Amino acid sequence: MVFSKAFSAALLVGAVASMVGCANKAPIPLAENFDLTVQPKVRSAGHWDLLSRDVVSQTLGTLEKSGVPAGTQVHVGLPPNPSAFDLAFRDFLITKFVQSGANVQMAPGQGLDVSYHAQLVRHNSDRPHFVPGQFTMITAGLMAAYGLRHEHIDAQLMGALGLAALADYGASVNTGGPTNTEMVLTTTVSRGGQYIARKTDVYYLENVDAPLFLRPPPAYRSVNMKVVSQ
Repeated sequence: MVFSKAFSAALLVGAVASMVGCANKAPIPLAENFDLTVQPKVRSAGHWDLLSRDVVSQTLGTLEKSGVPAGTQVHVGLPPNPSAFDLAFRDFLITKFVQSGANVQMAPGQGLDVSYHAQLVRHNSDRPHFVPGQFTMITAGLMAAYGLRHEHIDAQLMGALGLAALADYGASVNTGGPTNTEMVLTTTVSRGGQYIARKTDVYYLENVDAPLFLRPPPAYRSVNMKVVSQ
């Protein structure tokens, strides 16, 4: 009987070792998630205003660190074939620059050129809606401490963990959850073909709001052609 148990254990160890060896010889790299991060969602024109405030604040800070004099002229350009977002975002940027005391010019000159570009990214993969957050982690920590003291986890604490998970789920749902559409927003300050400052951020967009960020196709001038018979 002892030999049988030892033999079975040896077989189990061998099987585990074989599995580990196979795991170390995967034909392709294994998939791994990134660390937990958060990403804001742009859902209103008021959010566009907040984006411009953040862009202007960080841009002016970068220019100051780069040694650019405070009174240097800046001009905020408009992208070609601007979208609804492009038109409003330029107004927001100009307003924030003026309110911050920047020397903003109505026409391009010898100063700094401020430009921006909003790129839409569309994902076809599913968007998972819920990731355990602060309420769940806090409650789970309390449960672990309780379990160390009392050796058994009380049913009431299990109920508390469930309520905490619901609270986190509610907080996620209130944001609308992740979507399939994202915006990569890049703001650039340049002078004479040289980058002076640059900022790039990524935001979620509601899928139905995507047309607000899409640029219309360029307008082509119609040409009247006359067919002459020979």
